[in-house]
Amino acid sequence: MSLYIGLMSGTSVDAIDAALVNFSDDHSPELLHAQATPFPEELRASILTIIQEPSCANLDMLGALDIALGHAYADAVKALLETAEVEASEIVAIGNHGQTVRHQPDSELPFSTQLGDASIIAEHTSIATVADFRSRDLAAGGQGAPLVPAFHQALFDTGESRVVLNIGGIANITVLGQRDEGGEALITGVDTGPGNTLLDAACQHYLEENYDANGDHARQGTVIAPLFKALSSDDYFSRSGPKSTGREHFNLHWLNDHLREHDDIEAVDLLATLSELTAWSIAESIRNKAPDTQRVMVCGGGIHNTDLIQRIQSRLDCLVVSTEQHGLHPDWVEATAFAWLAKRCIDRQPGNLPSVTGAIGPRILGAIYPA
Repeated sequence: MSLYIGLMSGTSVDAIDAALVNFSDDHSPELLHAQATPFPEELRASILTIIQEPSCANLDMLGALDIALGHAYADAVKALLETAEVEASEIVAIGNHGQTVRHQPDSELPFSTQLGDASIIAEHTSIATVADFRSRDLAAGGQGAPLVPAFHQALFDTGESRVVLNIGGIANITVLGQRDEGGEALITGVDTGPGNTLLDAACQHYLEENYDANGDHARQGTVIAPLFKALSSDDYFSRSGPKSTGREHFNLHWLNDHLREHDDIEAVDLLATLSELTAWSIAESIRNKAPDTQRVMVCGGGIHNTDLIQRIQSRLDCLVVSTEQHGLHPDWVEATAFAWLAKRCIDRQPGNLPSVTGAIGPRILGAIYPA
């Protein structure tokens, strides 16, 4: 077997997803085991503080959080190995995405910052660790995101016109099945806008709940048409790709700026409006990027929000299904993808898709920290 571990903690900042993957079969990676390790509440609060209030961050806070996250990722790896009854010596490498705290690909000096010290992970697991996947694509003129479409192509591209939709804190799509004038596969993708991030922020602020389980609150509400119109007029939605976004743009401050002109809104109506915004922005991106789509394959935490999935389905004329129907559970697609990206780095193979990120060419992604 050729075993790798992928680690992912996304913009929802809820847990560390760890996936143990066997790449002995070049055509289809085999997910052997996976588990999620929730962030300790104090650590989660520190992450959210730096993300939501970057002006409050100082070098000591960033340095300490980088090390603390390194230990948290190392602990997640050790817990996965113990549960799977696999020795560290059997693992070729860990692919660690890290925790994004700032993503600014369109600034004068573009950057994307992920914390989680890879030296700590390598030291405490005795496994080579690949990290810092986004910087090389940014250096080559790309957005540094989305990176998972290359994996989507490897795993899900059959020639059918299909879209892989990942709904994390931010939602993104990968368009498969298109061909260029020479008949070669042309893969495109884009961050569509907010996934769970606005819904979670509103739930936490107005209902003191971490998230809207199954979309039950939103389902009870009514979309506020003037607010929806104001939110959907944000310039991000009308921009052509390549483009990527994050909590730096779509956050509670952004939402509250719009809410100043809308008094006495019920929480369930606000959640219904935000759910509709997410569904609309996803469907619009699919229609614009892939009007002939026959199938949308959904992964990420948003798939568990049945209200949101129903809203997306109502706006599309094609099938909307789980990636589980095509061989990989939706909760583990991204963690598996970073195991795949680690293998690409170790094998000295490119991991980005310039047609998605806008980079000037394919690049090997990641820095290797030996065991």
